[in-house]
Amino acid sequence: MTIAAALGLSAAAFAQTQITGAGATFPNPIYQKWFSEFRKAHGDVQINYQAIGSGGGIKQVTMGTVDFGASDAIMTDQQITEFKAARKTNILALPTVAGAAVATYNIPGVASGLNLTAEALSGIFLGKITKWNDPAIAGANKGVKLPAADIVVVHRSDGSGTTFCWTDYLAKVSPEWKSKVGSGASVNWPLGLGAKGNDGVAGQVKQTPNSIGYVELIYAENQKMPFANVKNAAGAFVKPNLASITAAAAGVAKTMPDDFRISITNAPGKDAYPISTFTWLLVPEKSADANKGKVIKAFVEWALGPGQAFAEPMTFARLPKEVLAKELKALAKVQ
Repeated sequence: MTIAAALGLSAAAFAQTQITGAGATFPNPIYQKWFSEFRKAHGDVQINYQAIGSGGGIKQVTMGTVDFGASDAIMTDQQITEFKAARKTNILALPTVAGAAVATYNIPGVASGLNLTAEALSGIFLGKITKWNDPAIAGANKGVKLPAADIVVVHRSDGSGTTFCWTDYLAKVSPEWKSKVGSGASVNWPLGLGAKGNDGVAGQVKQTPNSIGYVELIYAENQKMPFANVKNAAGAFVKPNLASITAAAAGVAKTMPDDFRISITNAPGKDAYPISTFTWLLVPEKSADANKGKVIKAFVEWALGPGQAFAEPMTFARLPKEVLAKELKALAKVQ
């Protein structure tokens, strides 16, 4: 039985439905793939998604200008309260895949695989470590010729789940960062050049010698940019890849809260990459258009089922089975 049949929807009902969404840029590649594959399987349902950043996704779904949102940042209690007041219903924040924010750099003559500690990363982004040959960096990279050049910091200028992941990690590992800057989709940066989106940061780093920024792993790999191994909570320098992201996600699978709002940065385990994150679809429990609600529900069920097979080929980590089972149960609330 197809999902459409199970939900009592005809192919024609799907064909007549257009769904709109907006939000995080990080999952956009797999979301576009999912929308395309879902449309092939279920008639001409059209899902249009704008990758405008997590902050924009939360704002638009709260305003009701889109049918669903997407965010790499965990919705705050205040944002959920605002959503409920505006939309007169609850919102489900459902993890779809997991990924990672990586430190990408442009140091002439230095290839991918630079080792960076939590102290080095927080020091660089606080403006306390200003030269690439600083002992805090050189000490973890014996045999690597690091220049005595000024470090140029690049960060996101827009509201961003990637920024949430990055600053959530820094706030966990650096008391000074936590007290002076904190964490969030947008923060007051101590220094650096701002750029919009993962593409903007990647472009700025590529054209700026001796720079460092943060982007999602998939963007660094697609752009063939070098990125760092980061020392994790267990004391191991870990390369960001699907295995190390999955290791971070697995650490919370059995303790996942009912609202799915949990951070997996600085996760325990010797194999866990410490700047990993879930990304969430933001789905209203009740849609103004009942047919749209049914289609969105069908799509999310598909994404959490067969759709997971597309994750790893596209450099996203699929979700642990325990998490998927809990999400499918929660999805029953969607009307």
